[in-house]
Amino acid sequence: MSSITTVSQPAAPRKIKIKWGKVLSWIVIILALIVILFPFWWVIRTSLSTQREMLASPESLAPVGFTTINYARVLGQVDTETAVAAGGSGQQINFWLFLRNSIIVTVLVVVGQTFFSALAAYAFARLKFPFRDKLFFVYITGLMVPGIVTLIPNFLLIRDLQWDNTYLGIIAPTFLMSPFAVFFLRQFFLGINKELEEAASLDGASKFGIFWRIVIPISGPPLATLGILTFVTTWNTYLWPFLVGKDESVRVLTVALAIFRSQTPQGAPDWTGLMAATIISMIPTLILFMLLGRRVVNNIQFSGFK
Repeated sequence: MSSITTVSQPAAPRKIKIKWGKVLSWIVIILALIVILFPFWWVIRTSLSTQREMLASPESLAPVGFTTINYARVLGQVDTETAVAAGGSGQQINFWLFLRNSIIVTVLVVVGQTFFSALAAYAFARLKFPFRDKLFFVYITGLMVPGIVTLIPNFLLIRDLQWDNTYLGIIAPTFLMSPFAVFFLRQFFLGINKELEEAASLDGASKFGIFWRIVIPISGPPLATLGILTFVTTWNTYLWPFLVGKDESVRVLTVALAIFRSQTPQGAPDWTGLMAATIISMIPTLILFMLLGRRVVNNIQFSGFK
């Protein structure tokens, strides 16, 4: 009896389906990242170049005449003759003084705005008083008022109070609270279990005692998020500190960088030194977002921005 040999046919190769929608999405994301990150790279490239060679080859994407002396110039580690020899303008920037001023102003605004905004948000979320919701609506409409509208009235008030060229004058308009901060924290406070507050009230705690001992300890994440957002906004503010804090003793870093750019006795602005100072001034905000950026996004979504 003859045996029948069965020959197995090779399996047909699977066709790889290309999802063109996903490919297109990645292309768009990559192009968007390039557009967003290119200016940042250009700042780094300029800060690592020498002034003369950068002006001679402005189209180069890589640092021209690679050097780190620009950072040493900004930090006051190089004398004027060496700075001019490296292509700088010869102008000095008291970086550590202006950095100290920025830290003082930013920390005071963050602490004040976070605390007082939490007080106002808790009042709108838990306390019952006449026209509460209507007052909150009127207060929130402040989000639709451009900051430039209140600039002149605030400036006139600060001048009349003789607070110009002082830390107090710089921080006063943003020290207490802002509509965004109150709205942000109120959304979180509305989600807190009322039973905790009722139990504390039965134990004899006052309204402020409940706020300070119960609400604040469990509100760490949104308070930290608000602090980070306020820090970044205050640190990068330019116009108001420029108008009120022109004196060098209270001049913040953003204003100092703009003045440093305008001091060009030898012609072209000292772009390499300016970009090096800009990179150093960005370090605090970059560190904050690298460490706490995900927490900021998660808490904004949790607080009602969905």
